[in-house]
Amino acid sequence: MRLLYRIVPVLALLASAIAPLAAAAADDYPSKPIKWVVAYPPGGSTDLVARLMGQYLSTKLGQQVLIENRAGGGNNIGTEYAAKSPPDGYTLFLVNPANAINATLYPKLNFNFLEDMQPVAGIIRVPNVMTVTKNFPAKNIQEFIDYAKKNPGKINMASSGAGTSVHLSGELFKYMTGIDMKHVPYKGAGPAINDLIGGQVDVLFDNMPSIIGHIRGGAVRALGVTSAQRSPALPDVPSVAEVVPGYEASAWFGMSVPKGTPRPIVERLNREVNAALADPAMKAKLAELGGVPIPGTPEDFWKLHRMETEKWAKIVQFSGARVE
Repeated sequence: MRLLYRIVPVLALLASAIAPLAAAAADDYPSKPIKWVVAYPPGGSTDLVARLMGQYLSTKLGQQVLIENRAGGGNNIGTEYAAKSPPDGYTLFLVNPANAINATLYPKLNFNFLEDMQPVAGIIRVPNVMTVTKNFPAKNIQEFIDYAKKNPGKINMASSGAGTSVHLSGELFKYMTGIDMKHVPYKGAGPAINDLIGGQVDVLFDNMPSIIGHIRGGAVRALGVTSAQRSPALPDVPSVAEVVPGYEASAWFGMSVPKGTPRPIVERLNREVNAALADPAMKAKLAELGGVPIPGTPEDFWKLHRMETEKWAKIVQFSGARVE
């Protein structure tokens, strides 16, 4: 007991000493360039979101925000690197749907995202688009469901890979409508889109930035967007939820940092991200991607992440998808 009495004052003294140091570090933040880890190669929609926001933040923070692409392992290599980085505000991470999906898809991970990372801010939601070949018999979502029920297992559903948000958007559609489609995974969106255009597969729930040009060019037909409401980027295309109530499978992006990052730094980053989402020029650039801003507090973003993790756990289990 005497030892305990001696330790408690020491711990209190340490805490009182550390608090001003953390506050001072936050006041001086940032004093050097910041790296923003993106767990995908350059050029994709995930990378583009980070680069657009990174340019804005570089101006507002007075230090360069440098994008660091650490691709591989189904998003897990970059995630693990970020989770194990120093919690000093100089390593940011671009959160995306894979971080919710992989919690169930991969039975063994070297990190627990919801425990090892802490939220900063949501950025945008971007819908996928339920897209079919030009000659597919169904002209709308209800006709597609009716056709699928009359032809179980005969529709080929392409994806950019097993367990991706593209794949699971289709699996969620199957789950909620009771239809059966054959999953055809590809190594990336490009080959899947090419085969959809060529008629080798029938339907693809692809990310809007990847597929929208082909829709506008008439190479494929859009039946519905996967957001809860219609997208301003495709205003004449209904949302899937108009026919399948409750369906929602948008991609979403946000920022997180390693757990333990000082709260004042998190709050500074949150303010700057929210300011960017309110900036007309930034809003216009994000709208070109089909993105709808999701501003809010760090807690708002973490609530979204937890809800998505729970939702996709059910669909991963339903689909039987597993990656070792």
